[in-house]
Amino acid sequence: MTDQHLLKQHFDPKAIERDVYSQWEGQGHFVPKGNGTPYSIAIPPPNVTGTLHIGHAFQMTIMDALIRFHRMDGRETLWQTGTDHAGISTQMVVTEQLLSEGIKPEQLGRDGFVERVWDWRRESGGTISQQMRRLGTSVDWSRERFTMDEGFSRAVIEVFNELYQDGLIYRGKRLVNWDPKLRTALSDLEVVSEEEDGFLWHIRYPLNGNELTADGKNHLVVATTRPETMLGDTAVAVHPDDPRYQSLIGKSCVLPIVDRELPIVADAHVDPEFGTGCLKITPAHDFDDNEIGQRHGLPLINIFTDDAKLNDNAPTEYRGKDRFEARKQIVSDLDAAGLIESIDPYKVQIPRGERSNAVVEPYMTDQWFVKIQPLADPAIEAVANGSITFEPDRWKNVYFSWMRNIKDWCISRQQWWGHRIPAWYDSDGNIFVGRNEEDARKRNGLSADIQLTQDPDVLETWFSSALWTFGTLGWPDQTRDFEKFHPTDVLVTGHDIIFFWVARMIMMTLRFTGQIPFKKVFITGLVRDSRGEKMSKTKGNGLDPIDLIDGIDLESLQAKRTQHLTQPRMAKEISARTQKEFPKGIPAYGTDAVRFTLCSIASPSSNYNLNLQRVEGHHFFCNKLWNAARFVLSNMPAEGDSGPATDTMADRWIKSRLNQLVKDCRLAFDTYRFDLLATHIYQFVWHEYCDWYVEITKTLFFEADASKGEVRAAQGTLLSVLKTVLKVLHPVMPFITEAIWQQLVQREIAREDSIMIQEYPAYYASDHDAEAERTLAWVQGVVTGIRNIRGERRVPPKNKVRVFLGGGTSNDRVIATNADAILKRLAKVESVTWLEDGDKEMVGSSQLYEHLTITVPFDSAEEVEQERQRLVGELKSLGNELDKVTNKLANENFVKRAPEDVVSAQRQKHETLTTQIDSLNRQLDSLPAEL
Repeated sequence: MTDQHLLKQHFDPKAIERDVYSQWEGQGHFVPKGNGTPYSIAIPPPNVTGTLHIGHAFQMTIMDALIRFHRMDGRETLWQTGTDHAGISTQMVVTEQLLSEGIKPEQLGRDGFVERVWDWRRESGGTISQQMRRLGTSVDWSRERFTMDEGFSRAVIEVFNELYQDGLIYRGKRLVNWDPKLRTALSDLEVVSEEEDGFLWHIRYPLNGNELTADGKNHLVVATTRPETMLGDTAVAVHPDDPRYQSLIGKSCVLPIVDRELPIVADAHVDPEFGTGCLKITPAHDFDDNEIGQRHGLPLINIFTDDAKLNDNAPTEYRGKDRFEARKQIVSDLDAAGLIESIDPYKVQIPRGERSNAVVEPYMTDQWFVKIQPLADPAIEAVANGSITFEPDRWKNVYFSWMRNIKDWCISRQQWWGHRIPAWYDSDGNIFVGRNEEDARKRNGLSADIQLTQDPDVLETWFSSALWTFGTLGWPDQTRDFEKFHPTDVLVTGHDIIFFWVARMIMMTLRFTGQIPFKKVFITGLVRDSRGEKMSKTKGNGLDPIDLIDGIDLESLQAKRTQHLTQPRMAKEISARTQKEFPKGIPAYGTDAVRFTLCSIASPSSNYNLNLQRVEGHHFFCNKLWNAARFVLSNMPAEGDSGPATDTMADRWIKSRLNQLVKDCRLAFDTYRFDLLATHIYQFVWHEYCDWYVEITKTLFFEADASKGEVRAAQGTLLSVLKTVLKVLHPVMPFITEAIWQQLVQREIAREDSIMIQEYPAYYASDHDAEAERTLAWVQGVVTGIRNIRGERRVPPKNKVRVFLGGGTSNDRVIATNADAILKRLAKVESVTWLEDGDKEMVGSSQLYEHLTITVPFDSAEEVEQERQRLVGELKSLGNELDKVTNKLANENFVKRAPEDVVSAQRQKHETLTTQIDSLNRQLDSLPAEL
């Protein structure tokens, strides 16, 4: 970088960010260095198919701030990075790519397909890593890992083998989430349930023999949202205390169409208020029904194939039909037989595969499972005894709730891309497990002539990612990195994967290393849009952090938000809403403004609303800091100018306030209050340093008779405070602080090193200057009062005013004497006169500061009349505006039909105008009739 960057009037992020990051990475500043206490974070590995979304940016900003802070604080710091192989999504991406070329995956075969995935990964799988660089993440790229790389894969196979040998992994037939389009099991996290329009069918199940219900009917009425699954019914359940059906418990009814006899069982799970209080039990196609079935020893009848067609367990006329086609025919047949009691519109929670959008079925199939309870007990204890803490603390209760009700974990997936399960079968179906086929044969004493076939399934990605903190550090080898950086210090992640990832990492790490994976879990909420709505592709309200950094025009933004939509009407609505919200697109705010905004909203609440006005405000904050640096560098002592420096009260004050800032920021890092960190920095830089101290020095520099010693002190203080501010701010705003720091290096007023390896400032209690802080607080209060008077009376900036002070205390007089020079410079004051008891009341404009009355007198009757005319004119203008608002609020149609936020804004405006008018009337009444 050259001087020209800082000489520009406005900060231009694009001019520096890429160069700065390349320098950091090229100079090896992200690699752990030094002999300080190790500090480490393992990044939650983003999917290799993914791109950076606002949630990633939020969590990565927090992690990077922690890493940069501890690196500057002398710790030997590692931020371990890497990506997850994202089994299902990666297989889908490559499959779609092949299909677009006219190639079916089956044509390549398993090995050919996997090789094609590796080709894709080498060519296109690094998008998110490049985007992370744009965000300024100081991860150690030299240690970047991938869950399918050779070393990590070895750890995965080792864990599977050991768990299997210990009897903690087994294969069995269980009910799982099944995606009939992808033909694979899914985890709960890969299933998205949303409310959709559906129906509740009330179906008559005839009672056997001469049995009757309490109201004399010879049938039960069963309500269901999935009538096709009735073909797999094996019972009807009622609540044991439901008086309508108590006499029928232990009796039976007939399954329509199939004519199978169904027992009527009593189970407390049944909700008597739902439908008719009769629940059809289909143990092979519903998770709750499956548990009821186990309690009552009911048989399981699977009626689906793996692509959700009716199989041979269904009556002949339905076999081979798609489930929804079969539903229509079943309902039609029931209706023709007079067995439909009613059909009611009903809102249904429909589970869909996150990737395929296919309706997910509970499906009975052979899968691999981890026997989880023996692993869960030590993991519960690690949190209960405080070895691992949650921040905020309330999330540990969610963790305990899940862990104490844990069920065995399905770890297999029916696809080609992933860690293939290291199990082999002989012709009789016997299972042999090993690190590879040779190892499996050796362990089990199998000769070479016995034919073995490897299990076709792969392990789900949560299995491999559960090993992340230790697998990335070289385990199962006892590496130096593992010894130094494990356990990691903190995990930053979202509450939605406390069970799927956090808990499983704790279980696996304790089991295989005897250590906890991390000391603290910092749980973040969701970043929502400005209206508090969750960002999603279907709503078209997402914000891409790279777009906030680099900017995006309206047309491109509209195209990005509608590209995944298939309904033209919805695309049109989202496009129109986008145009209304961003008529000129999104300007380029730069990385620092985006990062600072994300820190500023990181309160302990569950979710955060992101308003672009905040981002814009923090872009202005960057400019404020940039211009302050330009001012400091343009006012350095001339070459050869030396001599004693004399600190003024203002110098002492800003140093004391800076010391307090350091204390506040250190506490914010220690308590994970990144919102307070941003607030403290913003308040100091914008208001105390720029608005007050820089302005004080400007008046000093431009005063002809200013003391050279005071000028030298101010020049030194400006620079020392700027350097400390840059260090304090660097963990959150790395690019602008580095750019300014390099300007200091070029001028040989800072060491020739990156700011990121400078020492983070320390707090010293002895540097607190209570006298200076009291004095400048007084100056700020009085100057603000005088400036308010000048503004109200529109006194030209060049004109000095006389000020009279009345009331107050003896301490006010002492402070006024000490601060006389600063007060006169800042407020353009000609003289300050104290009014004594008994003095004639001064006629003029007044303001109060605590017990002190600040008065700027009127010097002539003409000045009084000018002020009177100004106040009358403003009252007339405000009165007209108030009438418009009053009439609008008096309109019932407006109040009832306008959006609530619009009505609320008008009410707030009415209140503000009323307050302003009252204030002006008081000023008008206080004007004297004559001088």
